[in-house]
Amino acid sequence: MRRTILLLSTALVGGLVLGTLLGSGLFSAGHGLSRAASASVPMAQAQMTAASTTPVPLNTEDNDLLLARAGSVLELLKEKDYTALSGLVHPQKGVTLTPFSTVSTECDRTLTQTDVAELEENQQTYVWGVMDGSGSPIRSTCSDYFDRFVYNADYAQAPEVGVDTVLMSGNALENVSDAYPDARFVDYNFPGIDPGKNGYDWCSLKLVFEPWQNEWYLVGLIHSEWTT
Repeated sequence: MRRTILLLSTALVGGLVLGTLLGSGLFSAGHGLSRAASASVPMAQAQMTAASTTPVPLNTEDNDLLLARAGSVLELLKEKDYTALSGLVHPQKGVTLTPFSTVSTECDRTLTQTDVAELEENQQTYVWGVMDGSGSPIRSTCSDYFDRFVYNADYAQAPEVGVDTVLMSGNALENVSDAYPDARFVDYNFPGIDPGKNGYDWCSLKLVFEPWQNEWYLVGLIHSEWTT
């Protein structure tokens, strides 16, 4: 009888010990799973953040994106906010300025982002090409050149806008597509400003853009006008 009681007591104690160990093991496993799940949350968040910051490739065929960037450039030219405009100039190629339709790497002047940002403060006189017809050098400061051969009319209100299309031409060669084979352009055109001149005062401004790091950047400003 006493032996039977002893065996029962031993079994009871062993069961309690085993239950405690199992309970501890289950708790530890559950705790480990909880920690693993918690650790996976920051990892998932990091993956989502990385996915959300991955730049979307520029759709170079989307005319709306091109026109939106061209509109921003026009507004900054109109406001003469050259500091902001410099941020839209191609960081590596700068922007080349053409006074009379025909792009010439020998005559046209190219401005860097820094040049554009400091445009109004720079009072130095430069040669910007030659006058159509006379062939005399165009000598002026940066700001004077922009007033005469860039934003000489309110192109933000131009009645005609062409995408990759030259809307009007005179006796000067229109070579924008040859000069900028990897670019697209927007042509803002006034077929005439003074009705009494019957169109002999037409003028236009072409904004030329090239893609760089998933954005359009300004690489060319081409002014055109009627000349004798």
